[in-house]
Amino acid sequence: MKAAELKRSSSRRVTRAARFGVCAAVAAASFLAALAWAGPESAVSAAKGERFSEGDTAGRIAPNYVLEERFLPDQVSKLVFDLAVTPHWFSESDRFWYSFQTTEGTRYYIVDPLKKSKVPLWDNAKVAAALSMLTNFPYDAQHLPIKRLKLVEKDARMRFEVEIRKNAVVPNEPKKEKSQEDIEEQGKEGEMKQGEQQGQTTVVAGQAGEKPEDTRTVYFEYDLATAKVTRLDNFEAPKKKPMWASISPDGRTVVFARGYNLYMMDGENYAKALKKAGDASVVGSQATTDGVEKYSYARVLLPEQEEQLKKADKGDTNKAGPRTPAITVHWAKDSKKIALEREDNRKVGDYWVIHSLTNPRPVLEARSYALPGEANMPVSEIDILDVASKQKAVVRPKSFADEVLTISDAAQTERDREELRDEQEENRLNPAPLSRLSPRWVADTSDKLYFTSRSRDFRRMDVDVADSTTGRVQKLIEERSNVWTSQKPLRLVGNGKELLWWSERDGWGHFYLYDGQGTLKNQVTSGEYVTDQIVTVDEKTRTLYFTASGHETGEDPYYTHLYRVGLDGSGLKLLTPGNFTHAMSWPDSGKYFEDTYSRVDTAPKSALLDGQGAQLAELETTDVSQLMEAGFKYPEMFRVKADDGVTDLYGVIYRPFDFDASRKYPVIEYVYPGPQVEQVTKTFSPKSPNVPLAQLGFVVVEVGNRGGSPQRDKWYDSFGYGNLRDYGLADKKAAAERLAATRPYMDLNRVGMWGHSGGGFMTAAAMLQYPEFYKVGWSESGNHDNNVYGNTWSEKYHGVREETQKDGTEKFIYEIDKNSELAKNLKGHLMLTTGDMDDNVSMVNTMRVADALIKANKRFEMLVFPGMRHSYMPINSYVIVARGDFFSKWLLGSSDGGADVIELQKTKQATPSKKLKE
Repeated sequence: MKAAELKRSSSRRVTRAARFGVCAAVAAASFLAALAWAGPESAVSAAKGERFSEGDTAGRIAPNYVLEERFLPDQVSKLVFDLAVTPHWFSESDRFWYSFQTTEGTRYYIVDPLKKSKVPLWDNAKVAAALSMLTNFPYDAQHLPIKRLKLVEKDARMRFEVEIRKNAVVPNEPKKEKSQEDIEEQGKEGEMKQGEQQGQTTVVAGQAGEKPEDTRTVYFEYDLATAKVTRLDNFEAPKKKPMWASISPDGRTVVFARGYNLYMMDGENYAKALKKAGDASVVGSQATTDGVEKYSYARVLLPEQEEQLKKADKGDTNKAGPRTPAITVHWAKDSKKIALEREDNRKVGDYWVIHSLTNPRPVLEARSYALPGEANMPVSEIDILDVASKQKAVVRPKSFADEVLTISDAAQTERDREELRDEQEENRLNPAPLSRLSPRWVADTSDKLYFTSRSRDFRRMDVDVADSTTGRVQKLIEERSNVWTSQKPLRLVGNGKELLWWSERDGWGHFYLYDGQGTLKNQVTSGEYVTDQIVTVDEKTRTLYFTASGHETGEDPYYTHLYRVGLDGSGLKLLTPGNFTHAMSWPDSGKYFEDTYSRVDTAPKSALLDGQGAQLAELETTDVSQLMEAGFKYPEMFRVKADDGVTDLYGVIYRPFDFDASRKYPVIEYVYPGPQVEQVTKTFSPKSPNVPLAQLGFVVVEVGNRGGSPQRDKWYDSFGYGNLRDYGLADKKAAAERLAATRPYMDLNRVGMWGHSGGGFMTAAAMLQYPEFYKVGWSESGNHDNNVYGNTWSEKYHGVREETQKDGTEKFIYEIDKNSELAKNLKGHLMLTTGDMDDNVSMVNTMRVADALIKANKRFEMLVFPGMRHSYMPINSYVIVARGDFFSKWLLGSSDGGADVIELQKTKQATPSKKLKE
């Protein structure tokens, strides 16, 4: 952007939020003092909201709020739409349909792999015309109001929903007779005119200005053979599966929980329960009697989950008491038995969260939460129940002290994936959604239950099989390591005649084939690369299809590809070539694959492949035309050496879209230390929060570190074992220095860092370990003191020492460095943020660092977000702008000073009012 344009935009922006929270303990240093790095000329220019003086040899610039606003995620959502094809596979064939939105609107297609064809599902213009005539609302081909499109009647028709105003007059629509349930509900909500309720009232999530009662749903079907659109008058939408119900695969039995125990009902009673909530004639039978508080068969629900359950089961006044979801019920595929992973938490200490925003009083939320090094851990068991007899077998192999047992489930089917998609759409604004999905045992029959038993320190793991009648356990496979062991799902070949198991025993993640008794037959994959997901197994041809990374020479080792190989280890073949990372979808038959591939610097493309990797059809390419017209530029990928000078690190650089190579830009590193995931972007991600951050006038760097990712070899992944606080810091610093050596526009006198969770932990640690290098840090919800973070993550990745006592018992000792121990080192500007309801990384972590900083007489800032748990997604835009302002103030020497967040205010003001809509 030219200087004149920036000057005009700056003068236009009179106010904006400068302070996004409370100062922690002490007021921050004065504004002019904040410009010490920039010098007096910069201070004057920043105060005017203009570029820094041309006499400033560093060539520093004032924050470009115009570009930041243009590329906030909500704005980017209006410039670029679908980034991938989501296939919905037919149940009667290997065809699938999908929708894809571009700047021209949403189009719908059917793909037939046998014909190698992609054809429109329908003519958008004709469907729009039909809907207009059937509703008396105007629609066009670009703006079809289609929702919840799905196949019905053996793939012959497509059913979908259209939401309209409740009081709309629909041509020739018969009046719906009110049921007693409707009348009762009407009495609760207020008086309504008879005949207004012409469909099912639904919630329109995210539609500002409209309440659920403002709209109603009209249902339609589209006949694939005749291309006719039919309005379904008086259509009774299928009742959604209740959240409390776990339904058997054959649909004849439903398991649920009341209080702390399990109950069952048959299909007939379940149908009555669905038809009328609270029907007193609905009966069930109690299946267990030994459930008690903290040793229960029922889930411990968060308050928002309880509210979700109440809304879903509205009106259920069954005198036997409310139903609640059981602990996840795992069904045998033949529906004869169920299994549950049950924990005894009666000796485990509680953790608390205060819901400060509830009315009329705050609510205290308590739950069992084991901390690292504690003696009292959850006691794990697997309970197997026979559906007919209700006889129970308890599985407790006691292989290790404080062992953890995990049931081995079958791979998800397309039906499962469709159910999960529906749940995601339904719960996209719910911070802690409940799932209706019930997994199934990996075995095809109910006589054997496969599971894993893991030691508390994660260094030992057994694959076991239990007799589901007696509970007797047979050990099949052992895994042992001096660092943590990782786990992927067990898969059976020939219903247990052979086992496919994943292991890192040779330093790389690979698949191994065992016979049914646990004797190793052969290693299926091998070499210096990491396998990941079993896609499918063709038992007839004895071929394994799987994903892996790091196999292709000259590529980023994090790029995922699809491969096939014989179960004997022969015939390895790459099915998705190309220097991109790939994401696949496939039908239950496993014959075909939809492949979407991209990089950070390439728009995604999708294609259909057969089992040999041959391309059958091109599907879509993401439309980036508007994004590019707005000024978007792809980030730069790079490879750089780690601090040891040997290990390759991979990363991404985001630069301002008005980049000027003759100027100096502050550097901000976005960090996450791992080791379970390395948060360096590999796919096209225009909504990344680092995009608008860079536009303010920063060079934002994402880069890995040794110890950061399981997609590399085990040496790389476990590098930080025993040093969980500091292991990645030297690589982050070295990467910035090495990059700046060849990029003179990077100003290493002004370096900042930000991250969330483990990244928040790392940000504060970097500020305290390298106070002369990292000048500004924005630390979100960090696990700064892992002694008060969950034992599973902390003990797994840092290590816990097991000592046998004289009486034969085991004692676990956990020792780890904390950020609070380094509080005296702080020199720069540190912002600590946390959600007050974080039930993952408790705000206790942040408070302990704050306390240490206060006692060390350090100035810092802190933000507590009311009502937020670990994720900040409900206030994502606010946090992005707040973060940008903080870095602008301390790295650029300038930030707007008003109370209003102009970008967000404009969006709010632009939302149509309810009156206008009516």
